[in-house]
Formats: sequence, structure tokens, C-alpha cells
Amino acid sequence: MSYDVEQMDTIATPSQFPGADPTLRLDGKIAVVTGGSRGIGRSIVLGFARAGADVVIASRKIEACESVAEEVRATTGQRALAVATHVGRWADCDRLADEVYEHFGRCDVLVNNAGMSPHYPDLDSISEEYYDKVQGVNLKGPFRLSARVGARMVDHGGGSIINVSTIGSLRPGAHELVYACAKAGLNALTIGLAEAYAPTVRANAILPGAVATDIVDAWSDEMKRGAVQMTPLGRMALPDDYIGPALWLASDASAFVTGVLVRVDGGAHRQMS
Repeated sequence: MSYDVEQMDTIATPSQFPGADPTLRLDGKIAVVTGGSRGIGRSIVLGFARAGADVVIASRKIEACESVAEEVRATTGQRALAVATHVGRWADCDRLADEVYEHFGRCDVLVNNAGMSPHYPDLDSISEEYYDKVQGVNLKGPFRLSARVGARMVDHGGGSIINVSTIGSLRPGAHELVYACAKAGLNALTIGLAEAYAPTVRANAILPGAVATDIVDAWSDEMKRGAVQMTPLGRMALPDDYIGPALWLASDASAFVTGVLVRVDGGAHRQMS
């Protein structure tokens, strides 16, 4: 990517860019959140709605999606659409994108949050079915949705794609290796999208550490204690800890931020690079 030197004065004029008046509001925006019926996704949905966005809640179970949609309507007055979606299936991703554009006419923010990492006893016991399922939900789905939505974001003047990865993608452990491999691919997708749909669409990723959701229910007490002990802030994250980072990346407050992997792990994996 190159820039015309004669345009640098224009490029450097703050008043012409949304970040010149940073705000964490999403008034008038349409936001789609996969895995939006529970955990981090549910928190982001409610946080976005409180910030003025109309939201689409996508997850496998329509009842759970409808429940969150009703909560959004009742507590914020924002519009909410529930769409049953298995993001590991290409056709479901296409259908979700089509329903969003048929219902709202556009998408301003896409949060690829849906993920899965079922427990396994050892690497040798991992089946091809397990591997394909974890890769499908954590990487194939975000790829397809970003491709379908990103191009349309460009046509509508821009947007923000936020991928929810994991700190384990940078330091993978043996107990979640397939998941970490898929999320490392999601990191690569994030960086590639930042160029593919530039300059009007931004793409960034949030990398959580240990989060107190049902995912950690399968962890041993020793694993849970270890996660807390290695975190300078002295606790595991809560789903609501991710509202602020997601809202920042979705809003004009981060107008000059793209292609960034944001660690939100309480400092557990702090490092210089």
C-alpha cells in the first residue's frame, strides 16, 4: 500500500477523520455478534446496545438468541435480531449475512466471537472430526463472514471487524492446542483483513486470557489457581471486562487503529513485542 505525497496534507488533517472527535457511542450503527447468546458475546451485545447500536445476536440455539434479544429490547430500547447460526458451516454464515442485510440493510460492526475448545485427554486421542469442528467454528466461520460482510462494508462507506482470539494463540499449551492453532489463524486473518478492506474498514482482534465462563468449568482447580497466580491483576477476567475494549475498537475512538492484536488478559502474558 502506498500514499501520494501530494495528498499528505489532506491525510494529516484531523478534522476530516472520525477520530478527531472520539466517542465511545455507536448510535445508528448495526452490530453483529456471533456467539452472542452467552459469555463474552452476550456482554458485548448488551454493551453495544447500551452505547446506541442495534444488534444481531447469532448463535446455534435460537431460544438463547431470542432471550438476549428480548433483554436488549427491554433494557435499552434498541432493535435486536436473533439468528440461529452454526458458524462452522459455510452456508450458515452466508445465510446470516443475507439476513442481516435483508433486515437492516447494512452492517457497521462484525464481532467474530463464537468459539469452542472441548476438553481432550491427550493429543493422540484427537479425532479428525474434533479437529475439523474446532477449526470450523474458530477460523472457517470468521473467514467466511468477514469475506461476505467486509466487501459490503466497503460499499457502505466502512466499518469495523473485531475478532475474538485468545492469548493462547501466542503461547499455545498442550491442553488446547487445536483451539490455539485455529486462533493463531484468526490472528493472521485479522492482519490480512486490515489490508484487504482498507482504508475504510478496520480489522482488529481481542486476545482474552482466562475468562470465568463455562469454558473453564472443565478445568481442574490447579489450572484455575495457576491462571489467577500468573495474572498481575489477581483474578480471572469476567465477560463484562471485554465490553470496553470491544466498544473502543467498534467506535470512532479507535479510528486510526487497525491490524492490531489487543491483549486483554490482566497482564498474564505481558511482553515487549
